[in-house]
Amino acid sequence: MGIHVIKMPDLGEGIAEVEIVAWRVQPGELVTEDQVLADVMTDKATVEIPSPVRGIVLALGGAVGAALAVGAELIRLQVDGGGNAVADLTPPEAPAAAHQVPAIAEAAPLSASQDAAPASCAPGEKPLAAPAVRQRAWDLGVELQHVSGSGPARRITHADLDAYVARGHGGASGDVGGSAGASGHRYAERQGEHAAPLIGLRRKIAEKMQDAMRRIPHFSYVEEIDVTEIDALRQQLNTRWSGERGRLTLLPLLMRALVLGVRDFPQVNARFDDEAGIVTSFDAVHIGIATQTEAGLMVPVVRHAEARDPWSNAAEVARLATAARAGRAVRDDLSGSTITLTSLGALGGVATTPIINHPEVAIVGVNRIVLRPVIRDDAVAARKMMNLSCSFDHRIIDGVVAAQFVQALRGYLECPAMLFVE
Repeated sequence: MGIHVIKMPDLGEGIAEVEIVAWRVQPGELVTEDQVLADVMTDKATVEIPSPVRGIVLALGGAVGAALAVGAELIRLQVDGGGNAVADLTPPEAPAAAHQVPAIAEAAPLSASQDAAPASCAPGEKPLAAPAVRQRAWDLGVELQHVSGSGPARRITHADLDAYVARGHGGASGDVGGSAGASGHRYAERQGEHAAPLIGLRRKIAEKMQDAMRRIPHFSYVEEIDVTEIDALRQQLNTRWSGERGRLTLLPLLMRALVLGVRDFPQVNARFDDEAGIVTSFDAVHIGIATQTEAGLMVPVVRHAEARDPWSNAAEVARLATAARAGRAVRDDLSGSTITLTSLGALGGVATTPIINHPEVAIVGVNRIVLRPVIRDDAVAARKMMNLSCSFDHRIIDGVVAAQFVQALRGYLECPAMLFVE
């Protein structure tokens, strides 16, 4: 038997450090070649790290949330043959549960007698469980420290969690029962506190937002837009072309308006390197589309929106959103935007103050459409109204330029025929 150390590979793109966001294996487990060992987070995307060899996990290279440099030890395996490291090296941060690690030949399922008497964690010992088990325990209000594990190295499985709950344990942590008459309260008090580390994409979002607010002097400009005509055009286009080209939402038409708007105001379609003091404006329009995923906010990029018609924009937005929500977006999908468009759809509110996607200098926010009475031609008419909430970097964009840019967008959206006139 030998020791095989797997180091954090070079993922390219100049990445020097990653964050461990999930371990797919635990000490004591047998892993096979090409099995995913861990999920790590770069500055843009989550990447799966596979195992190049078959072996038993001896130790992990760090806790979830830890930063790991390229070339640092990711995981240590016991393998057949000589391995690639000396056997007496002390494993980094070896979990207490991994005192005894079976040889590969002995990595068979536990016997019935072992299942019959699993042991819970010793005081101070961290329970071993897969991320899915930990999430389920959290949802059930169960502290894994008290659950007996029947897996290798006393790892807690879903079956162990089921058995623990079946014995009458669990429930929402922190709920306090009691008689309403005795306490004077009609409902039970809740006093639980739930601390969780900010890791992975959530931490990247927090760092990026904080950095943007710290570095950029934001100012916002909100304008009311009558979208009655452009929504009618959208419906007409769908009636005529949806079967052949797919259905349009308002978003790809807004993207077309944005393309034309930045043609007239190129200083808005720009990035500012505030450390070098250089503003770069772009002829190409690469629109970042703020997209909500289960992991948090991501901004996939529709490249060369200026060369796309509304259906092409719609198809690319759909492709990118699907990839982002499934965790399959690659680095190129998530970088290189020159201006960002953000929308909360039906939850868009009356007005928002969006944060600029640094190092860009502008972001266009879309609020929800509401039907309101409006005075038109000295008469009250029901019109579909929507606010645009835009934020600008005041170091680069003066207030009058921001206002002119938003009014240009308003002109295109309220007279949608102009979207198709070059």
